[in-house]
Amino acid sequence: MNVLIWHVHGSWLTSFVAGPDSYLLPVLPDRGPDGRGRARTWDWPANAREVTPAELRETPVDVVVLQRPEELELVQRWTGRSPGADVPAVYVEHNTPWGTSGARRHAAVETRHPLADRTDIPVVHVTWFNAMAWDTGAAPTRVIEHGIPDPGDRYTGERPRVAAVVNEPVRRWRVAGTDVLLRCAAQVPVEVYGMGMADLGERAAAAGVDLAGHLHDDVPQTDMHGRLAQARAYLHPYRWTSLGLSLLEAMTLGMPVLALATTEAPRAVPPGAGVVSNDPDVLLAAARRWLHDPDEAREVGRAARRHALDHYGLDRFLSDWQVLLKEAT
Repeated sequence: MNVLIWHVHGSWLTSFVAGPDSYLLPVLPDRGPDGRGRARTWDWPANAREVTPAELRETPVDVVVLQRPEELELVQRWTGRSPGADVPAVYVEHNTPWGTSGARRHAAVETRHPLADRTDIPVVHVTWFNAMAWDTGAAPTRVIEHGIPDPGDRYTGERPRVAAVVNEPVRRWRVAGTDVLLRCAAQVPVEVYGMGMADLGERAAAAGVDLAGHLHDDVPQTDMHGRLAQARAYLHPYRWTSLGLSLLEAMTLGMPVLALATTEAPRAVPPGAGVVSNDPDVLLAAARRWLHDPDEAREVGRAARRHALDHYGLDRFLSDWQVLLKEAT
């Protein structure tokens, strides 16, 4: 099949384009949000190919995988075909609902999905939590959980520190749980990977938390996996996120994990594979225990890897998507 899909979430798309189809990735000269084309930091296969809007109008498209509301109009304008009517389409919802503010405030779970009540385009959620939380009205819905390539059992835990991966931790302060991260960093050794580390260093220093030398900005994924696997444990401080793929990657590496008990984390981290709690002191107690008991940390990490491979493996993910795409076409 020729599958039209935009490069929106690079990590998720890395798994998606590992399938057997031909993936058409719109590209624009500025490589902005509507035309990023192929990834620059991941090694995608040749069947993920770039197409300009002009080329797209002459290219057969079997199905469109939408990820943003504005792509409905882009498909119409660039191909002359209406998603759901002239060409089969599905919509992947990556995010948790946000709610609204203003004169009439809505709680997150009251948020109407942009495709609510459309019966011609299925909404595909990436977690069961998202499927429960979004109001999609009469729109048909499915859940296809994440699947990630296996980075290998690389855990050594040789470095007695707790690692975290958070992009733009200052801008996304409460959403990313950056305050929780700093609370932990004030009491146990922590290292952080992601974009925006300079801002985090300034905020940490202002709060009296010394992270100097332990903030790693925009490390390539392949290098980051090796570094993460050397840390004793992984911390997932997010309050409100769909399900961070970095958490699943850490588990697949064989790391024991700590996470707030929010959104999909309780399903992703079963008992024995880590500690999930909304009490930071419970997470800190587990971190201290693992820092002093590397054997226990390794055993928990083995359980985390087994669960991640069983439930978030790439083969299951690709198989689920093949079933849905064939149904759509």
